[in-house]
Amino acid sequence: MSRQIGLSSPFMLGFDEIERALDRVAKAAGDGYPPYNIERISASTEGPEKLRITLAVAGFAREDIEILVEDRQLLIRGRQHDDKSRAFLHRGIAARQFQRAFLLADGLEVQNAELAHGLLSIDLTRPATERVSRRIVIDERE
Repeated sequence: MSRQIGLSSPFMLGFDEIERALDRVAKAAGDGYPPYNIERISASTEGPEKLRITLAVAGFAREDIEILVEDRQLLIRGRQHDDKSRAFLHRGIAARQFQRAFLLADGLEVQNAELAHGLLSIDLTRPATERVSRRIVIDERE
């Protein structure tokens, strides 16, 4: 079965990158670990509207987590190191690795990240942009 993109309209110019972005998102959405929330935080006197991604990363220290933005993609990686000096009678909490990827829209920027009580929160903002309107001069040829 072939996938059909609704962006093939001749009136939508320059949107050919969206198919590649959808493929990247589909590949990144495979694993459900760690669970996460995405919430919209309304604009206030403290700042503009923002998005907050919160990941449940209990057991991970700040040094175990890496946050990168590369090629309009937010990558969050976690690597716990197995402590060989500990002898477990029962091991129900695995030292597990993870990688979460979120595709960022143009202009969306990572504002900050915070780790507290086993929850990693990453705030994203979109700076206000001006609407640009300009008249195009039509050249006359003979």
